Order: sequence, then structure tokens, then C-alpha cells
Amino acid sequence: MESYILPDRLCLKNARLIDPALNLDQVGDLLLERGIITSVGSVSASGNTLSWNLNGAIICPGFFDLHVHLREPGNEVAETIRSGQESAAAGGFTAVAAMPNTTPPLDQAGVVRWVIEQASFFPVSVYPVAAITRGRKGEELTEMVELRQSGAIAFSDDGSWVLSAEVMRRALEYSLLVDAPIISHAEEPTLSKGGQMHEGEMSTRLGLPGLPRISEDVATLRDLMLAEYTGGRLHLAHVSTSGALAALEAAQARGVKVSGEATPHHLVLTDGAVVGYDTSTKMKPPLREAEDASSLWKAIKSGVIAAIATDHAPHTSEDKEVPYDEASFGALGLETAVALLWDHGVGKGLLDPFEMVRRFCHGPRAIVGLPIPALKEGAPVELTVFHPDEEWQVDKTRFYSKSVNSPFVGWKLTGRPWGILKGQRWAGRVEPKF
Repeated sequence: MESYILPDRLCLKNARLIDPALNLDQVGDLLLERGIITSVGSVSASGNTLSWNLNGAIICPGFFDLHVHLREPGNEVAETIRSGQESAAAGGFTAVAAMPNTTPPLDQAGVVRWVIEQASFFPVSVYPVAAITRGRKGEELTEMVELRQSGAIAFSDDGSWVLSAEVMRRALEYSLLVDAPIISHAEEPTLSKGGQMHEGEMSTRLGLPGLPRISEDVATLRDLMLAEYTGGRLHLAHVSTSGALAALEAAQARGVKVSGEATPHHLVLTDGAVVGYDTSTKMKPPLREAEDASSLWKAIKSGVIAAIATDHAPHTSEDKEVPYDEASFGALGLETAVALLWDHGVGKGLLDPFEMVRRFCHGPRAIVGLPIPALKEGAPVELTVFHPDEEWQVDKTRFYSKSVNSPFVGWKLTGRPWGILKGQRWAGRVEPKF
């Protein structure tokens, strides 16, 4: 993907401008000058100003994906930092958080700094999430202070739950010292061992070992209790069960410092999607039941779930084009998330546009303490652009990711991401017209 240098003065014409923090939802223009927004509303372009007619596309503060697997270092055949950045731009994300389960894992300051450096050549910011424990083995804490100083924005052993309650307690205590959240992959492994999909009627019918909801619920409850005891900052990754949501809501009501995220695939798919044994539907946590998806939508609307995160997990065909019980867990998410939430959320009345933008932009950035972009004069340019009325079909041959393991291939969606504006650069699926 090519990124374009923007003119020194560029007027974005005929856009729908949405910024919930400013209570802004109107048709208008934006004037950008050398990476800064200098005018919002009705702009008259002067002779040295170039214009781009957006024909009703939505411009909003830049979206941030709190949960992405970039695979580099170690598994570059599935994804690289650059291909993940291009996938993010194509999906409308100006920044992503890179999870630490790489080879080697992000458990050393030098590796964290290397990721940041590798990401510096493309206009999608990459913020590393460092490992909680050395080697992600759950035994010994990493040098969290040094990792934080090197650029880590949070800590997680994602893909594994920290089995030791003592180690998790110490991590939560350190979260206060380093002012960064601990992100929990809540899955009690002795309860989920060998599971391939959600345990229920569908797993019985398909003859696949189940991943029971109690595995997530038990792990969630323990981590919430530890967060309450220590006063530490906890974030629950990819919440998928009604039980975990109820525990999260109750903890928030008690004043526990805890937040949660939900994924698009857990919102729009259920375990019924596994019929046909498409391995792109195999993920952790697994696709749950309709009641769980309904609870997630309500939690997003209420704010109990503060962030929508993709858990973008690329895998090679060798890891996915195998029998279901041999396939790796995980699915792509960056290039379809915005369209899925617009089509199946806003389009069906489950969310309004402000709520969608908050969960893609304001909520995830607040969790990790990142600055929040805005559509106002004087603000740096960090913008997401997508067209709410454009219909398109998900085509795996047009993914920017190096992998194609998406359960949404072939889906027809309304609401197409165009790309991003970051500083004085544009990157995305659509070429700018100025």
C-alpha cells in the first residue's frame, strides 16, 4: 500500500463530521494545513488550497484497535508489522496495540523498542503491549518499569491466563507503579483444555470438544477479585460470556478499576457459524450463543464495555486449512470491523454513530492513557474516513493482511472503510482525489 503526502493546504469537502466528544454530527468541510485542522464547518478554498470531495463519507477521530497480533518478530509468513499496518489503514485504524505473543515475546525492552522503530515508516502508530511474565510462562514478572519506559502501553500474557494468583496480584500492584493496565486473557486452562468450540448443544451436534463458558467466568471472577484487593488497573480482553459481563458490570459498580473490550466476531456471529467446520470460525474465546451476543451489544451501548477491539489474529493456510480440531485459533479483524459495526450495529439500531465512534476511538485510548484526536481547530490530524452508504463484498484476494483467515469472506456489507489521515499523510484502500 502506498501512503500519500498531503498538500500543505487541503480542504475535505462534503463530509459528514462526527465527534461525540464535541457533540458534533453535521455535514461540512475540514481545512487541513500541514498536519493541523485549521477550520471546521463551511470552508471556502483559496487559490492555493486543493480540495477533495468526499461525497458524504464520514470523517471522525482516528480509530484505535486495542488488540492486534502482528506476528513479527517470529512468524512473518503470517503477518509483518508493515502488512498489519496496511491492513489497519485499509480498515480505518490510525493506531493499533501490538500484543506480545511473538517469538521472541515482547518481554525485553530492546524488543519493544525494535517494534516501535519498525513501525515508524508508515502512518499507522503501533503501540507495543509487553508481556506480564518472562517468556509468557506465568512464573516471573518482567521488568515492567523498564518496559514501560521503553514504550509499552500495557501488559498482557495474551493467549495465556496468568495461572498463579500470586503472580497476577503482584502484576496488578505494579500496574499502579507503572500507570498502565494489566490485560487479562481470562481462560482457566484446566477447564478449557482440549476444547475446540463453545461447549453447548452445537458442539454436541458437531462432535467437537467444548470450551465451557465457566472457564472464562471463573478466570474473570478471580482477576476482578485481585484487582479489587490490590486497587490495580485491570482490562479484560475479548469478553464473550454473559457471566463475565455481569461480573464486570458489578465490579465497576463497586468502583473496581476495570474495563472490558468486545470483538466484532463475538457480536455478529454465534457458535452456529461453526456448522460446516470453517476453521476461520475457530477462535479463543470461542463464538458463544445468541444470548451472549445480545448481552455484549447491550454492554457496549451502556458503556460497560468501553472498547471494540478486533483481536486480529492472522494465520497461514498451513495453520488453517486442516481438520477443525488441528487448526490454530484466531481470525482476521482489522479490515472488516468498522463495516460490521456500522452495518450490524448502527444499521440495525443497536448503536448510534456516537456510541460506535466512542468504542472505536475514545474508549480504547482512555484505557491506556493515549491522547484522543478531535475534529476541532488546532487539533493534530488523526482521522478515520469511511463511507456509510457504500456497499461492498469482503474479498480475501483484496486483503492487505498476509493471511486470509476471515469468517466474513463473501459477506456483503454496507459501510466501507476508505482509509486514514495522519499528520500530513493519507493511507488506505481508496486513492485520494485532490
